[in-house]
Amino acid sequence: MTGEHAAFGAVLRELRLAASLTIEGLAEASGVSVRGIGDLERGRRAAPQRRTVAALADGLGLEEAERERLLAAARAGRGTGYSPAGVRSFPRGIDDFVGRERELARLAELAGRAAARPVPCEPAAAGRPAAQPVVVAVSGPPGTGKTTLALHAARELADRFPDGQLVLDLRGMDDAPPGPAELMLGVLKALQVADRELAKAGPQGHPGLYRQLLADRRCLLVLDNARDEAQIRPLLPGAGATMVVVTSRRMLTGLESVQRLPLGELSEEEAAAFLGTLVGAERAAADPESLAAVARRCGHLPLALRVAGNWLATRTGWSVRRLADRLALDDRRLDALAAGDVRVSAAFDLSYRQLTPPAARLFRRLALIPGADTGAACAAQLTGQQLFDTEDALEELVEAGLLGADRDRYRLHDLLRLFARTRLEAEEKAEDTERARAALDRWLLDTTIVAGRWFEPDHGAPPPTWQGMVDLSSADRGRQWLQDEGANWLAALRTAAAAGEHARVVEVAEALHWFSDQWIFWGHWPEIFDTAARCAQALGDPLLEATQLNYHAWALLLCESRFDDSLDRSAQALLAAQRAADVRQQAWAHVYRAWAFRKLRTYASAAEHTRLAAELFEGVGDLHGSLQAKHGDGLSLLEQGLPEEALASFRRTLAFLDRAGDRIEPHSAEITRLGLHSGMGSSYVRMERWEEAVVHLQTAVDMCRDSGNTALESRQLVHLGNALLSAGRRAEAREALTHCVRLGPDADPQGIADARGSLARLETH
Repeated sequence: MTGEHAAFGAVLRELRLAASLTIEGLAEASGVSVRGIGDLERGRRAAPQRRTVAALADGLGLEEAERERLLAAARAGRGTGYSPAGVRSFPRGIDDFVGRERELARLAELAGRAAARPVPCEPAAAGRPAAQPVVVAVSGPPGTGKTTLALHAARELADRFPDGQLVLDLRGMDDAPPGPAELMLGVLKALQVADRELAKAGPQGHPGLYRQLLADRRCLLVLDNARDEAQIRPLLPGAGATMVVVTSRRMLTGLESVQRLPLGELSEEEAAAFLGTLVGAERAAADPESLAAVARRCGHLPLALRVAGNWLATRTGWSVRRLADRLALDDRRLDALAAGDVRVSAAFDLSYRQLTPPAARLFRRLALIPGADTGAACAAQLTGQQLFDTEDALEELVEAGLLGADRDRYRLHDLLRLFARTRLEAEEKAEDTERARAALDRWLLDTTIVAGRWFEPDHGAPPPTWQGMVDLSSADRGRQWLQDEGANWLAALRTAAAAGEHARVVEVAEALHWFSDQWIFWGHWPEIFDTAARCAQALGDPLLEATQLNYHAWALLLCESRFDDSLDRSAQALLAAQRAADVRQQAWAHVYRAWAFRKLRTYASAAEHTRLAAELFEGVGDLHGSLQAKHGDGLSLLEQGLPEEALASFRRTLAFLDRAGDRIEPHSAEITRLGLHSGMGSSYVRMERWEEAVVHLQTAVDMCRDSGNTALESRQLVHLGNALLSAGRRAEAREALTHCVRLGPDADPQGIADARGSLARLETH
């Protein structure tokens, strides 16, 4: 034991014996535990805090001079007590720490909990259950700065743990990392347990000694770079006021009673600030756009940002733009993210080499997923595994920190995707890769057709013969899958078009026609139907061409408000339909021409095309088309400023819809009924009959919400909010408009802008 600790212990023992007290007697008199007093007298424990010394002095009944002597011995022990290397010898780079404010605040909160708990040797612990240590598991992918965060937090929190702070590198990525017994012995020696006591306890007694020492101390223990739960579990103290921070690439799911702190990439602002500290404020301010591009191409990953920043800091002749351009090349980016002996790809490789063969194979092939994320069923197509086996492999990747997970979606970080691609090219044959890619695309398009047909007249539920990994048992599930995998099946559709699979492209577009109403402002419908129209033309089928041209005219109208371009497409559709002698598509071409003319305020032309469409639909007994033509007539009247006539037209169309009953496909009936209530509400607005307007517009909003149609809901909420405002119902108006603003990316961007404008006016009046 050290001289300082022995000095306090010797003074305490001398005073206890002078008072004719046993250790048990002093414990009873002072409220300090028997074990705590024994450890202090033997020098096993650093000098106690002032409140513990005061309790001992009171228990001993010391006079002022003797009390001061005991306090002086305690101060001397604390002033020169142990200060193990680790936290106070920070690695280079710790001083440029940026961001992670939420995580630091959480660690500070947990440290406060630990510091507030009494240790067994303190008077406050008497008669209370043993305090439980605070254990925090900091996990995240390679390069997210787990060690840096832990060390920075340890330095900030050190004063809360006066009995010492220890940092242990557990070398979890080594081929043969140290075991718990070796690590435990290292801690005991760092806590200055004498070799004689270690030998006396023997290896079998070290765990008990370890737990006892930590139970009686306020320590901060950082266990860095843990391999797995088996390495960590024996090192977690069972009692006391110690705080343990564990960092690991793995999630350490098997650990119990731990606080979890997952780390991801930095925010855009944090990444730019971090780069700025590395390259210098003046250089960063000179070209913020290029700096943001470098941060973006580093995926906001701290390790990559540090490499890029160090590269620029040591190459003052390079502009930030030059590095941004260098990083823009996907096939060279990982090679460029190397500075000296630090390589981003090497950090990834350490985790990759620990995967099982099935998980490693799936990891490589996830690079073939074109979108930002994927579901398990989609991933299963890459390897041909059963769904359960694929889920196991995905969870292994998540546990290893190589794959992110959000509910049932899985996402590779951009740089990990590039790394997976390099391993795929290095370890698998090109023909195997192409087979996997083709299987994925084939499955994506097959599933898209089945899911989309839920919304098509004469289709609906999947046929009994369909066998798929995805649950498409309802239209809602079909819509969810189409939206979740949108980026992936769209990429497969583009691949099919480029490969000349014209019939396949047209089949997919046809299956998605009615579904497109459910996801209007996704942003890709004009491309999809334009591509399908060109494929239909390549097939030499004028009916297919007319159909897809009409769909494209619709997309240009509703999704992009390109009214003149839509007129051109509907004119082409009309000509193709005439060549095909197909009355229905001729009628639909007139519907879209009437719609475009209405938006261009050419009402006479709009009325004429509406009349022609109605006649053609009626001639072939097309109830769906007739319904749309009648609806269009009411909209034309409304836009001409004839609200009473429009209201009457909407009511007639609603009666027609009710009479048609189940002869109208449910999706078509629902969306038309929604539009009719919206039209009637807008008619009442024009007539300044606010309460009646609110009733119909609220109905329209409710129908949108029930069907999950966010795009149309955003539009209806704006109409409703403005009507409520006109009705003097300001609080309800604010609620409707605020809800519109918060709808998210699937809402109508113009609707969001209109809602913000109305809210601004509401606040200023």
